[in-house]
Amino acid sequence: MTAVSEFVTVLRTRVRGVQHALNTAREAGHGYEIDLHVARLRELLDLAKRNDVDTAGWVPPAALATVPYQD
Repeated sequence: MTAVSEFVTVLRTRVRGVQHALNTAREAGHGYEIDLHVARLRELLDLAKRNDVDTAGWVPPAALATVPYQD
C-alpha cells in the first residue's frame, strides 16, 4: 500500500467514525455534540481537499447541517 492510499484509507475511516458518532448524537438530541462532530467532519474534509483527495459521496450535504440551540 502506498503512503497516499494509506492516507486516504485512514482519512475515510475517520470520516466514517465521525459520521457514526454524529448520527448517535443526533438520535440522542445532543446539540453540543452534534456541533462538535460536524466541525470535525468539516476539518477532515478540509484536510482531504488540501491533499487533493476526492471526497465526493463521502458525506451527504445534509450531514453537515447544524441546528440552532434551543433553551
